[in-house]
Amino acid sequence: MKVLNVLNNAHRIIIKIGSALIADGDGKARLAWMKALASDIAGWRTKGREVIIVTSGAGALGRSLVGLSRDKIKRNLSMEEKQAATAVGQPILMQAWEEVFKGSNTLTAQVLLTLDDTEDRQRHLTCRGAIEKILKLNALPIINENDTVSTAEIRIGDNDRLAARVAQMMSADTLILLSDIDGLYTADPKTNPSATFIPEVKEITTDIEAMAGDPQPGVSSGGMKTKIMAAKIAVTSGCRMAILKGTEENPLRKLDEGTLRCTWFTPSTTPLAARKRWIAAHMSMKGAIIIDDGAAKALQDGRSLLPAGVKSCEGSFVAGDAVAIKTLSGHSVGCGLIAFDRDEADKICGKRSDDIERLLGYAGQEEMIHRDNMVMNK
Repeated sequence: MKVLNVLNNAHRIIIKIGSALIADGDGKARLAWMKALASDIAGWRTKGREVIIVTSGAGALGRSLVGLSRDKIKRNLSMEEKQAATAVGQPILMQAWEEVFKGSNTLTAQVLLTLDDTEDRQRHLTCRGAIEKILKLNALPIINENDTVSTAEIRIGDNDRLAARVAQMMSADTLILLSDIDGLYTADPKTNPSATFIPEVKEITTDIEAMAGDPQPGVSSGGMKTKIMAAKIAVTSGCRMAILKGTEENPLRKLDEGTLRCTWFTPSTTPLAARKRWIAAHMSMKGAIIIDDGAAKALQDGRSLLPAGVKSCEGSFVAGDAVAIKTLSGHSVGCGLIAFDRDEADKICGKRSDDIERLLGYAGQEEMIHRDNMVMNK
């Protein structure tokens, strides 16, 4: 695989950065490294690439400040201690990101997520819409797991998989995991000198999964095993994923130049096709939207469903629910996730999108069902 060709086609990129890259041994932010990375990202954004950061590091930056550094207490932290350290470290982490992006006049936006936010359909749509708006306003979303309110039962546990879930949620085409290793090997190269580097993985088999092994004591929570788990999520979402070494300065620029070795995991589908499958798999119809012939033709041409083309609604639904899309003759042409509650949908049926704010009292989405949230019958 030619790296330059891959990145030339990249439009929406998720970049995951681990704690060891953010914080040094004393629990301080590695600002020089972060500033170099920020320069790489700013350069990508000027090329028209949309970038979303998934960052670790809040706990690492907060531990020493609250007297919970590993070398001081000589034990693993309890869940409550981890949550407290993260609460202290999160504003420090965001301040560091804000500082390193100042030079490129990049506006940063903090987004805290839990696993439920990415998997519950309504919350998934809410988060997707919010992050889409952040990108449209030309700000840079910086996402972290909301460790302070997460519990052992529901927390994602590592930001490799969080990044993959974000890639899935945002229909990203590229996910980059910055690591302390330059890719996948047939065995752990730190303990096995005969381990062979693998530049590309086209299918994640049981043999590939076995190569990951278990994380070494004292390092980040995930290791290679969670990176393989992340790759499985990413590729089934139509998103290519790379594991590369991020310890040196400007790793993204070097990746762009083709001078930095990495392992690519390649998907067999596109993000949009994968999203359509995700929507279809989550369908449990709560009602129906009846549309006119003009709207039916527009949908067949790949357009979104606007209120103007809707004649009436059926059933009881809320925003984010799945509804059938039917013609006046009762023929089902597709289904999708609706952006409005039933009472709101009734008020805007047949109306222009620019009338929505006046009719509902707030500026809702222009589309009743966006084309990305719609599956048409074949």
